[in-house]
Amino acid sequence: MAGQNSFVPSKAFFTRGVGHHKNKLQSFELALREAGIEKQNLVYVSSIYPPNCEMVTVEEGVKNLQPGQITFCVMARNQTNEKGRIVGSAVGMAFPANKEHYGYISEHTAFGQDQHEIGDYAEDLASTMLASTLGVDFDPEIGYDERREVYLMSGKIISSASCPCVATGQANMWTTTVSAVVFIIE
Repeated sequence: MAGQNSFVPSKAFFTRGVGHHKNKLQSFELALREAGIEKQNLVYVSSIYPPNCEMVTVEEGVKNLQPGQITFCVMARNQTNEKGRIVGSAVGMAFPANKEHYGYISEHTAFGQDQHEIGDYAEDLASTMLASTLGVDFDPEIGYDERREVYLMSGKIISSASCPCVATGQANMWTTTVSAVVFIIE
């Protein structure tokens, strides 16, 4: 039951960033800075995209945030200090056709995957969770491209999206990738 003091977000946005620094924590800070959310007190939440929530651009979303604000997000974060190692993070989202129903958000981190691979995997996770919740009949053994068609043809899932972030580790530095869905509560 939603009330006046409900913490159900009305808007959300994707963001991502990469940071490089000799210190691990500062590398993370720089990734948050590139993502535009370094001034927030971030609270990690799990995987539900609220009913009737509107996706906005990162620019519009950041305008709605105040420094020091408690800010809820679903975040994938990955780090390496190995030169040449490919590091990546992605959040994926599956949107239900009925806006009154909730969707799913997934996080995925990996080494050695490119942006397309890591993004597709995150979308696959979110779409599969939503499809199973909505009762969509699918074969989990077929590839994601085929399952995506089944999900869309069911009429219960309208689309999916992801926000992949991939970087290559540098010598004598930490490299951090972050990918997030940030929620706005009005």
